[in-house]
Amino acid sequence: MYLTGWRFSNRSRSRKSTMKKYAPTTPSRRNMTTVTYRGVITHTEPHKALTHGRKRDVGRNNLGRITVRHKGAGNKKLFREVDFMFEKKNIPAKVVSVEYDPNRTSFISLVVYKDGEKRYMLTPKSVRRGATFIVSPDAELKTPNRLPLSKIPVGTFVYNIEIKPEGGAKLVRSAGNFAQVVANDAGYTLIKLPSSEVRKVSEKCWATLGEVSNDEHHLVNIGKAGRSRHKGIRPTVRGTAMNAVDHPYGGGEGRQGRGTKRPKTLWGKVTGGRKTRGPKKYSNHLIISRRVVGKKRKG
Repeated sequence: MYLTGWRFSNRSRSRKSTMKKYAPTTPSRRNMTTVTYRGVITHTEPHKALTHGRKRDVGRNNLGRITVRHKGAGNKKLFREVDFMFEKKNIPAKVVSVEYDPNRTSFISLVVYKDGEKRYMLTPKSVRRGATFIVSPDAELKTPNRLPLSKIPVGTFVYNIEIKPEGGAKLVRSAGNFAQVVANDAGYTLIKLPSSEVRKVSEKCWATLGEVSNDEHHLVNIGKAGRSRHKGIRPTVRGTAMNAVDHPYGGGEGRQGRGTKRPKTLWGKVTGGRKTRGPKKYSNHLIISRRVVGKKRKG
């Protein structure tokens, strides 16, 4: 099994930032930044046939109970049907527009297949209107063609990776992310994910060549509380600011320390270091190297 020379390249991080900054007309505007859409986005209105409305869960489960806190309100969003299955194989397609999608961090592209069908897909980095691609086991090794992992050479950057053959893209779909093919061995392909985890995926699974667009998304400075509310993110209250009945850190006169040996959640469960992965999880045998976390990753 070949495992040498699989460190990530820094070529995608060396580009100078082009974030849009604003004049400090108000305190909140002083440090606010946004992604520059000029020269990237070509259409402002989505393709109507590939959009529909939907009810937002806003952090609640099927019983109406809040299972994810700090979600709710925000601007109304029209859902775009993005194709992650890519079942149209061996049919050339052309990118006709690059658009903004409020439901995800990356840009999306409207593509037209040779038979006339239109679909949305995630836009890879550096791909513009007029680019062509194909989903085929015999496709050329260029962005954004899609091939089985068995046909992709070691060291290639990929995204939109399947976990099960013909199961649709599940891994590496958010803005600026990419994985790297590390090795091929015994019917599996080893992939280094953005989290630094190295895991095995069946070589029959498909992946798209390249990197996801909008790689400067992580540099955005929200700037003010109102902008966060528009995104559907509700305020987060510090545990130490609560009463003793509401949080393990609550209560006391004035500012208090944590008062507990280990950090805890609102429900008293230990966080900040405890491993939560189940010992019998179905994919444990597929993980070659666990992700690096905390201080080790910063170093």
